[in-house]
Formats: sequence, structure tokens, C-alpha cells
Amino acid sequence: MTDLTQLGVILTDRGSKYAVSGAPVTSRGDVDAALAMLKSDRAYAKATHNTWAALLPTGGLKADDGEAGAGMVILRMLEREGLRDHLVVVTRWYGGKKLGGDRFRRVQDAVRAYLDQM
Repeated sequence: MTDLTQLGVILTDRGSKYAVSGAPVTSRGDVDAALAMLKSDRAYAKATHNTWAALLPTGGLKADDGEAGAGMVILRMLEREGLRDHLVVVTRWYGGKKLGGDRFRRVQDAVRAYLDQM
């Protein structure tokens, strides 16, 4: 597995902070290694959610990490972009106010920021 790219906190909404990270991956083992590397940073390990998705040769994988539906949002964006063999992780630190459906827009904003820097 190659290096993990961390863009850090890229946006805030009503106190919640969002960061985005990613790495090239080709297997579930690579995904797990990248997630472990990300969570070796205490700030990311303590985050409220680390939602992620990856398009692998064997198909799409995703995890919501308690942010219901967020993994699917990331996966769909990767599919539309045609970004294969890559993991994208959107990290959220909850700020105390529920965002409702806006949370999906923030996830999309974070993924777009990552895709734009590639």
C-alpha cells in the first residue's frame, strides 16, 4: 500500500468538522491497513465517524461507521468518477447539532475536495 493522503479539516458546519483522506488500494487488506494508518493519529481515532468506500477489482466496499448512508454516498461518487482501486475516507467530528440531510451534502463536499486535488 502506498501513502495515505490526508487533506485535514476542509469544512465545518454547525460545529461539526469534516476531513477527507484517501489512498490507492487493491484489496480489503490494503483498506484495513490504510484505515489503521489513519486511526494511528489520535485525532482520527477519536473522531465520531470515519466513513469510507473503495472500488476494488472485486467490487465496491463501504462502511458508514455510524453515519447511516454516508458510505454509499462516497461509493456512488467514486463510481461516477470512475476512480477504481482507491479508498476515500470522510472523517467527522460531531459538533453538537444534528445536520439532518445536510450531512450528506457535507460528505459530498469532502469527497469532491479530495477528487479535485487528485
